[in-house]
Amino acid sequence: MARQRVGPRTIHSFAERFDAIVENVGEVIQGKDGAIRLGLVCLVAEGHLLIEDVPGVGKTSLAKALAASIDCTWRRIQFTPDLLPSDVTGVTVWNRGSGTFEFRPGGIFANIVLGDEINRASPKTQSALLEAMEERQVTVDSTTYHLERPFMVIATQNPIEHEGTYPLPESQLDRFLMRLRMGYPARKSEIEILDTHGTTSVVDDLGPVASAADVEAMIEVAQAVHVAPSLKAYIVDLADATRRHPDLGLGVSPRAALGLQRAARSQAASVSRDYVVPDDIKALAGPVLEHRLALTPEAQMRGVARGEALDEAVATVPVPTGRST
Repeated sequence: MARQRVGPRTIHSFAERFDAIVENVGEVIQGKDGAIRLGLVCLVAEGHLLIEDVPGVGKTSLAKALAASIDCTWRRIQFTPDLLPSDVTGVTVWNRGSGTFEFRPGGIFANIVLGDEINRASPKTQSALLEAMEERQVTVDSTTYHLERPFMVIATQNPIEHEGTYPLPESQLDRFLMRLRMGYPARKSEIEILDTHGTTSVVDDLGPVASAADVEAMIEVAQAVHVAPSLKAYIVDLADATRRHPDLGLGVSPRAALGLQRAARSQAASVSRDYVVPDDIKALAGPVLEHRLALTPEAQMRGVARGEALDEAVATVPVPTGRST
């Protein structure tokens, strides 16, 4: 059943609240408005975010600032080689006083969960996140516990060539709606960082500008943004193009196509539009699709980058023109 289209006033309120959160996070992360907006698009699209870059460029600060800008529960899990799956999901323990077993929730039970340096934990611990990220529930000792909405995992990782890291498997990467790279700040922004972060922690002073209920309402609005049939076909054709590209041994999954549509809806709503345009999809193709691709061995030997292969695949798909109703 099709959702009812949102009105102009509702979509305008969405964009105002979206901009307020972006501006609040920008008090901490200078010169990275694009990354901030993508992170918030990911949250409103009910996706999970992977931030990958070298140490010290603001990965953790971005995640903490986004969580602090929303009045909701959040927890931080520091991933280390000795972290156990039960530290993430929780564990059932015997209560001697009551004579019963009790479930003690792990760090995953929060609206926003920061998984810091996720690729420093063992694959067994990484896999503890799979059910929670995909189905928004956790099963411990045959009992299923549902996670509250909104729910988002923001994971950071250092490049895999750094010592003591475990590459995330394809099944884990496919659970992340987006992957971002922060990059080094521009000279002017880095001077501002020295001014604002030189003596105090700006994140600790950051107050919320939206509630969990506000974010939940934004999610509902974004899901009602119109996607024309021609654009749905465009998304499917993009996915198919990655599966047929000669340099790609693994194209994107139907889950990725669904994620791209959700992200495009959130992107459109963030700029006061109640409908998706092709530019929304093209702008999000890199953050949403690139990390899900796998190069063939021959392409790796030639030094082909996944981003280059994705750009070539996208270029082969005709962009729909006009807007159908």
